[in-house]
Amino acid sequence: MKLKVLGCSGAELPGHNPTSFLIDQRVAIDAGSITSMLNEKSQWKIEQIFITHAHLDHIKGIPFLADNLIMKKPNHKVDVLSIKSVIQAIKENLLNTSLWPDFTVIPHPNNAIIRLAPLKEGIPFVSGQLTFTALKVNHSVPAVGYLIEDTAGRTLFFTGDTGPTDRTWEMLHGRRLNVLIIEVSFPNSMKEMALITGHLTSELMSIELKKISPPPERIYITHPKPQLLPKIKKDLAGLKMKNIWMLKEGQSITI
Repeated sequence: MKLKVLGCSGAELPGHNPTSFLIDQRVAIDAGSITSMLNEKSQWKIEQIFITHAHLDHIKGIPFLADNLIMKKPNHKVDVLSIKSVIQAIKENLLNTSLWPDFTVIPHPNNAIIRLAPLKEGIPFVSGQLTFTALKVNHSVPAVGYLIEDTAGRTLFFTGDTGPTDRTWEMLHGRRLNVLIIEVSFPNSMKEMALITGHLTSELMSIELKKISPPPERIYITHPKPQLLPKIKKDLAGLKMKNIWMLKEGQSITI
C-alpha cells in the first residue's frame, strides 16, 4: 500500500495544501487538493474518494474534479463515499446546482460523473485490494476516520479531523497499526481553541496515543495550521518520541 500526500495542512496558503491523500493512484482520502496537485492523467485514475467529513477544506476538490472529467473523460465515474450525514451534506451544500452544478445527475441521472455512496460506520467496505472501515471520531460536525487494510495485512488508520475520543480507540483495540496518521491542528497554548473546534494539540495527541493498544509502529502528524507551524513543531519535539514525524506535501509513504 503506497500513500502519496497531496495536502496535509489545516489551512490553505502557498506551499500548504488542504487535506488529501492518494493511495495506489486510484483511491483518494479526502479531496482538499486532488485537482491542484494532480495533473489531468492522474485525476483520470481516481475511482473512489473516501471523505472524512464535509468541511470545505476536505471536499473542495470534488466539484473541480467533476468539471475536469466532463471536459475530456465524460464516461469516467467517481464514487464519493462516506457516512450518510456527510453524503447528505455534500449533496445539499456543494453539488446543489446553486453553489456548483449537480454532477450527481450530469450528464444523465443514470450515467453521472459523481456517484454518492453511503457507508455504514464500523462495517468494512472492500475496494480492490484494500478494505476501508469508517470509524466515528470527535469533531465539530459528523466525521469519521478510516481504518485501511491491504491483502498483506498492512494497516493504516487516518483520524481525519478529531478532538479527544475514547470510542474510536476502543473500536481499534487489539488491532496492530503499522501507520497512524493523526491530526495536531494547534499548539499547546491554544488547547481551549482546539477543544472547542474538535481538534488536537501535541499534548492532547500524546494523551490519545496512550489509549491505543497495541501502540502504532509509526505516527505521522497532519493538519497543522501553517501560521502556527513553528510552535507546533516545538511542542512535538518536546514529546521526545522517536517514531513520530510531521507529514509533508508531496511525500510518499509505503505502509
